[in-house]
Amino acid sequence: MSKKLILGVDVGASGIKGALVNINTGEMVTDRFRVPTPSPATPKNMAKAFSQIVEHFDYQGPVGCGFPAIIKKNVAKSASNIDKSWIGVNISEVFGKAADCNVYVTNDADAAGVAEMNFGLGKNKKGIVVLITIGTGLGSAMFFDGKLIPNTEFGHFYLKNQSKVAEAFAADSVRKKKDLSWEEFGKRFNEYLETLERITSPNLIILGGGSSKKFDLFKKKIKIETEVVPAQLRNEAGIIGAAAYGFQQAKKMVTS
Repeated sequence: MSKKLILGVDVGASGIKGALVNINTGEMVTDRFRVPTPSPATPKNMAKAFSQIVEHFDYQGPVGCGFPAIIKKNVAKSASNIDKSWIGVNISEVFGKAADCNVYVTNDADAAGVAEMNFGLGKNKKGIVVLITIGTGLGSAMFFDGKLIPNTEFGHFYLKNQSKVAEAFAADSVRKKKDLSWEEFGKRFNEYLETLERITSPNLIILGGGSSKKFDLFKKKIKIETEVVPAQLRNEAGIIGAAAYGFQQAKKMVTS
């Protein structure tokens, strides 16, 4: 099997990260390169930052991109942790023009889920698998028999007796802001998972994002029936999944 390298870019609320990925094995073959997400995170500012990632790797070819928004036909339909001016904008066109390459974009949590389902703990798993990324917000990806159900946005439902959406109660940014202990955070996160379990009836829940590396510090507070595990690919899942998605979409374009 020949080595096929694709650039994957993970756009987050605090940083934009990229690396070259071997899409046959799911391995990052370069160190991750990161630039801060600009403030304000407008299309113009973020396009410039995105192009820095591509230029750093002196890369020419298709780019897969995970982006923190609901994505329909490459257009941003939400903007919870980026500038509202993104809503209605074609992300592929804006980033592609800035970096002079073809960019294939999907929701950032969906990208992380694609990585785990292809190369991580979700591989060959049947039934419903849900991945939750714990970071500035709560991202989600849902799969049925390995097939992605896009744009689930499970960080935006309301919890019982809470006046704010779930990510305003149980995201890692909330833990930091309120200086919660890991036990206190674990109780909050378990409350979130209880609701998630009721509405999705999953066979497995995988936790990604930066806080997944600290799962041992709060896992004793997780009491739900569904198996909950930290992502195998950890914080690299967004980049790896973006690259895999980019490769899949570029291949479709060639064969269509």
